[in-house]
Amino acid sequence: MLSTLRVGLRCDAGPQRGVGHLVRCLAVGEEFLARGATVEVFGTVDGVDWAAGQLAVRGIPLHPGPDTPDGLVEAARRHDLDVLVLDSYELDPAGAGALRAAGVVTLAIVDGDTRGQDADLYLDQNFGTDLVVPAGRLLAGSAYALLRDSVLAARPAAARPAVEVDRPSVLAFFGGTDAAGAAPVLAEVLLSTGRPMELTVVVGRPEVATRLARLTPGPGQSLHPVPPTGTLPALIAAADLVVSAAGTSTWELCCLGAPSALVCVVDNQRESYHRVIAAGLAAGLGELPALAAEGPAGQVARAVAAHTLDGLLAGGASRAALSARAREAVDGRGRARVVDAVLDTLHRQRVAQVC
Repeated sequence: MLSTLRVGLRCDAGPQRGVGHLVRCLAVGEEFLARGATVEVFGTVDGVDWAAGQLAVRGIPLHPGPDTPDGLVEAARRHDLDVLVLDSYELDPAGAGALRAAGVVTLAIVDGDTRGQDADLYLDQNFGTDLVVPAGRLLAGSAYALLRDSVLAARPAAARPAVEVDRPSVLAFFGGTDAAGAAPVLAEVLLSTGRPMELTVVVGRPEVATRLARLTPGPGQSLHPVPPTGTLPALIAAADLVVSAAGTSTWELCCLGAPSALVCVVDNQRESYHRVIAAGLAAGLGELPALAAEGPAGQVARAVAAHTLDGLLAGGASRAALSARAREAVDGRGRARVVDAVLDTLHRQRVAQVC
């Protein structure tokens, strides 16, 4: 048991930031909790009730998030932290080095760019990452994908079979808040195929709900908006097709063997998006700005995406092939590998201090 181990998670969540950083930190936190450690979150979780509820249900306390190197070190000392996980695009990158100098083992979760952080370990779970860091300090690729308990519990024993259905169930979600407003755009593209479907859309903000309400499903089509929910893995497992952003949720979809079509919503998803699509783990629908554009260019982008979706809605074999490749790419043991690496680093440091 690791009853004396104290772990901090430094991340933020909000309507514009989204909840991806918090979700993957929660996965790490759950693994540490399962091993008997104490876990605390440092950061801001405002305007996202679902995210705050995720902490509460796990009994993880939330403290204000220091933004400066000195503030991080002070918080680590005040809470007697052995390990601090940093997952942010906004923190001063000097914070990781300051924590290391203070004797706190530091794991920096990154997406293709260390931002100059000097961490004990770097985790880039993106598919095919080519991040360059000092030898022995990089945990790279989908083998280290961070997945929550609820995702692991819903992982099927096998990939989806090839099944033809007259009215496929489709789930569309774009992060915890859909800060970019992707849901109305992709819902319209889905409905434009004319294919019968039961479309469920996760609605993270009132503005998104208002835009969805303007859409009119065609014959055999239904549109059901739902709020963000902790039962999302179950909804994914039940859907015949999932349409989502190419962010943190990509690895959840893969682990669950979900036949998926992805959209590149923001710039920092682009590289991973193209690699995932090239590997055949999901179908690609393009980039959100192009899909949302007015004029002929936008019409062409939406028509191409609709053609891809039409093929998936009509083809059980195509969906099954995506399911098999995706499930094989992510085995669900990533977070255990990450925590093993952190504990090994901590052990080696303690041994060095004794010697």
